[in-house]
Amino acid sequence: MFLGPQPIVTEPDLRRGLKALMWDAAFATAVGALNSGVVLAAYALHLGASNAVIGVLAALPFWTQILQAPAVALVERLRARRLISVVCVFVARLALPVMAVLAFLPNRPLALVILVAAEGVHCAFNAVGACSWNSWIRDLVPEERLGRFFARRSTYAAVIGMTGSLLAGVALDRGGEHSGLVFAALYGLGFLASLVSTAQLARVPEPVMEGEQPMHLLRLLRLPLRDVNFRRLIVFLSSWQFAVNIATPFFTVYFLRQLGFGVTFVLALSVVSQIANLMVLRGWGRLSDRFSNKSVLSVAAPAFIACIAAMAGASQIEGRVAAGAYLVGLHVVMGMASAGVGLASGNIAMKLAPRGAATVYIATNSLVTSAAAGAAPLLGGLFADFFAARELTVSVLWKNPSGIYPLLPLQFTNWDFYFLIAAAFGLYALHRLTLVREEGTVENRLMVQEVLLEARRAVVNLSPVAGLRQAIAFPAASMVGLPHLRRLRRAERLRGGPPLPGGGEGGAHGAAMGG
Repeated sequence: MFLGPQPIVTEPDLRRGLKALMWDAAFATAVGALNSGVVLAAYALHLGASNAVIGVLAALPFWTQILQAPAVALVERLRARRLISVVCVFVARLALPVMAVLAFLPNRPLALVILVAAEGVHCAFNAVGACSWNSWIRDLVPEERLGRFFARRSTYAAVIGMTGSLLAGVALDRGGEHSGLVFAALYGLGFLASLVSTAQLARVPEPVMEGEQPMHLLRLLRLPLRDVNFRRLIVFLSSWQFAVNIATPFFTVYFLRQLGFGVTFVLALSVVSQIANLMVLRGWGRLSDRFSNKSVLSVAAPAFIACIAAMAGASQIEGRVAAGAYLVGLHVVMGMASAGVGLASGNIAMKLAPRGAATVYIATNSLVTSAAAGAAPLLGGLFADFFAARELTVSVLWKNPSGIYPLLPLQFTNWDFYFLIAAAFGLYALHRLTLVREEGTVENRLMVQEVLLEARRAVVNLSPVAGLRQAIAFPAASMVGLPHLRRLRRAERLRGGPPLPGGGEGGAHGAAMGG
């Protein structure tokens, strides 16, 4: 069958496939740099988008991640992962030329409706394609090469992504009154790059799937909610994702509209954040191994929330150079903090999951936190206009024998209120973190495999802050054809109801987590 699996993947086939995957990563990253994130937000603003529309665009990548759950059933039924992945990413990328021509549509409200619809199609088909991609590549790449392969792939992608983002920003800032034409060119180039990426993906061989179709998926996904400690972790991660994503997607709007910076500077902030993120990621990993993931979260999460609150201070600084330097410093700290939060939140979820049931626990956590992350920008976009009409002036007074003098008048308007309220939501999330007990173990090999395989499915945020999405990636690759699901089904039939995957009431977590 065309694009179907092959019974035997030889070593030359594997080498050609890994080389094609590198080219796929290069051109796919170029698509993201030219057509997603800050560029997409700037395009929507160019078409006259309101805050509510920006919120919808920010929510789409999260809500469409939920499609990976039913996509597992599709992969199991067809058992042709390369075919599913190639077809889905090709259909997803057909939205790009549609988005390109919107720059020439005189009816701006209609153009915005089509933009949102096209982005929804793009995200939805990418989510389904990612499900089959992860399972396919997990079986293709030998385990002993997995780390080196994804490290090299991620490095190339990071370099290309940062370079493409800066070039796109320069083109948009120099476009001036012809910015519509520049947007059209960026999306046109992105579509051409996507065709090369899809062609390279089609050249990668697919081994035959093993295992049988897992049953009662929804029943299995409900299992972790009966685990008290893991349920507390889900509440923390959901409230954290809500707090972060009610604020960060609107950073781009804040920088462009209220502070008056150009697209190049905003994309440069994204590059600064990515560099800071990559520089400290290994260090956070060592700290989480030496101490605990909760300890890392207890440091990194408050730092990130403090940066969200401090974002309101940018409007108080006079002079673009000083304000720009302030924002660069904030993005360095935010990039470093988000690296710790992303790493530790993913690791603690794996660690608190009972042995043999990590995939089911992570899947449930991903679905719930995706829903919370998707709801946040929707609500934020609706309420942002309310704060646009509010203003608060605070004066710091100095009293001495000769009188009282105002020293530091602070004027909070529009997004300043918004970011301070988002920080308050973050404080609630930090409170929920204190209720989580970190205990239990997970095989290092399994944790590394999950983290590396999820690198392909990073959700692109509209904000210029890197590394915020790791905690919501649905582990579709591990949901496909795995024997531990069959063990859970057999245990469920023997017990007459849903089992505790950790080995019963006295299993890996015992009464402390199962009550």
